[in-house]
Amino acid sequence: MSTGRIAFLDVDGTILDHGRTVAASTVDAVRAARAAGHLVYLCTGRSAGDIHPDVAAIGFDGAITNGGSYATSGDDVVVARPMPRGAVDRLQTWFTEAGVPYFLQTNHGVYASAHVREMIAAFVSRWQGAHSGDEPQTSPQRPPRFGDLAEVDLGTIAKAVFVSDDPATVDRATAALGDRFHVVAGSMPLPGGTNGEIGMLGVTKGSAIETVLEHLGLRRDDAIGVGDSWNDVEMFQACGTGIAMGNAPNELKALADDVTTSVSADGVANAFRRHGLI
Repeated sequence: MSTGRIAFLDVDGTILDHGRTVAASTVDAVRAARAAGHLVYLCTGRSAGDIHPDVAAIGFDGAITNGGSYATSGDDVVVARPMPRGAVDRLQTWFTEAGVPYFLQTNHGVYASAHVREMIAAFVSRWQGAHSGDEPQTSPQRPPRFGDLAEVDLGTIAKAVFVSDDPATVDRATAALGDRFHVVAGSMPLPGGTNGEIGMLGVTKGSAIETVLEHLGLRRDDAIGVGDSWNDVEMFQACGTGIAMGNAPNELKALADDVTTSVSADGVANAFRRHGLI
């Protein structure tokens, strides 16, 4: 059992800025908090196999990935909740019939059709081009290292992600799938459209945090969660203190207990200082 506190950190928009920049203050803050006896965990929608290597190199005590489908604590796997095969079949049928491009995540990788791989690569290239004047402090983020969708084991799927040029797609997905699935808007800034994440109902960052806290013998009040996206709502609820990044949507900030500065303005470090981890 830890005698310190525990922090859960989202990745994109919290640790990573524009998918490629990690502030030196974030690295220092995480390492200082751990040196002081606190625990720091990643808490991300990404697959464990798609964590930026410079993020992993910071050093963490564990990780919640795939939006809560999987969690590790040190060398222990404490959450492993892949989708039932029938649920995956239903998702793929809906995506196909609705004409919505998608990719699937397992604990170890990301899988998509050739068409979707090309589309995501082009999108990332345009997105990074829009931020070409930034000064990256780490290596550029590449498109996810996609495997071939035709080769994925459909019994190991943790989560689905969709992209669309129709801003109403999140609402359409919720109406069609919300009886069994948890549908949230994604965080990629897709001009003129939208993206979203779909997991099983009840499988969230928050549900995984509750399991991790129980595993460690820690209380909700021992935990802080820092994030900027809609898949962080349940993280805020599961932690004693939920902290929104300065770059989060105003509607999400309203659901948090506190708001720190943005990802490009030492947001993680300032949150850790304000709440006594460093």
